[in-house]
Amino acid sequence: MINRLKNKILSYYHRLISSIAFYPSIILIGFVCLVMIMLYIEDNSSTKWLIDNAPYLVINNADTARSILSTMIGGLISLMVFSFSMVMMLLNQASSNFSPRLLPGLISDKRNQIVLGIYLGTIVFNIIVLMTVLPDGNEYTLNGFSILVGMILAMACLIAFIYFIHTVSSGIQINNILKRIFLNTKQKLIDLIDQEKDNNVSAVDVEKWYIVNSTKAGYYHGVNLEGMLKICQDKGINLKVFPFKGQYLMPNIQLYAIDKKLEKDDVKNLSNFFIYSSSTNVSEIYTLGIKQITEVGVKAMSPGINDPGTAIITIDYLTELLALRMKLGQDEIYQNEENGTTVQLYCLKYRDLIYYLMAAYRQYCKHDIVLMQKLVSMLQYLIKQPAKLEQYHDAIEAELAIIKEDIKANIQNRSDLDRLNELFQS
Repeated sequence: MINRLKNKILSYYHRLISSIAFYPSIILIGFVCLVMIMLYIEDNSSTKWLIDNAPYLVINNADTARSILSTMIGGLISLMVFSFSMVMMLLNQASSNFSPRLLPGLISDKRNQIVLGIYLGTIVFNIIVLMTVLPDGNEYTLNGFSILVGMILAMACLIAFIYFIHTVSSGIQINNILKRIFLNTKQKLIDLIDQEKDNNVSAVDVEKWYIVNSTKAGYYHGVNLEGMLKICQDKGINLKVFPFKGQYLMPNIQLYAIDKKLEKDDVKNLSNFFIYSSSTNVSEIYTLGIKQITEVGVKAMSPGINDPGTAIITIDYLTELLALRMKLGQDEIYQNEENGTTVQLYCLKYRDLIYYLMAAYRQYCKHDIVLMQKLVSMLQYLIKQPAKLEQYHDAIEAELAIIKEDIKANIQNRSDLDRLNELFQS
């Protein structure tokens, strides 16, 4: 029961931090706390001090205060509606021109969420201050200091609006989107490589281990690793997970294997450490970043868009990411220091990864001599790079053979064929 609750909390946490309302909610709470502090300070005669030292900053008339606060609230609401109507329009454009899979990353952009939070917080701040304005206020009954702070926050919203326009206009550009996905994916691969260097444990054969099948369907998002390592240590077992992150699991397929037979309750307990979701949007999965870059490149070569320049950029990024992936093994292995028991997490095979990637490009780029040259150059570069396993080079050689067949079948111009043949011979 506790393990299932932990998994639900982890799953809810991933959904929460990727929501567009996460940071605005936190900022809104901060502004509510701020206005409460401001009103408390007002009770300690802060307005009187402001009147004595800077009277030109204090509004002494209740009608004037209500008018200014009401105007600021209405204006900020209009500004917020305009800003995020523009965001929705740009997101729709990005979905149509690039890929719908890019939307979660664009929606969860922290900069836009912070601006939204500032808008909402300032509106709530001024509404609460407006509620404290008395009908016949004077310098002792009006919260002049809080009104002044509300006006300053409203001006800050105008600055935030200019910043918002800048970030939206630059963030929606495909070059910036691709660069952001590339850098995030590259960092995930580098972290995995560093982690693997520190781990000297090798994968073991699980042919004679006890197999446990899945009991429910959903996208596999990983495991509660801390809890799984703990139970493996307590039971003295080694465990290997079969699905890769992001894979859709059906009931009654192989889920994991253990080297000792356990009681039914223990097996059920282990199964509770697996995290499922209804979507594939997982920021921790490097294969998702590679998939997103591939989809953008393929969409760029579709007849409706026909943007080979963007497709070439995606191939350049994918070349570096695939070269980094060659430095990784096939499994992520975690070991308990006390008794040496291990948990092996399976990764998508390099052979399958590069095949799915190349199959998508070959389908839409096989008629384009420039893109085919770029793909051949990418494969030739990868085959010269150091690899953790020799089977990675075999997979690249297989893709070179496949792309050569596509070139012969789809490119008829003799000069283009000669140029590609020279590239293969080099």
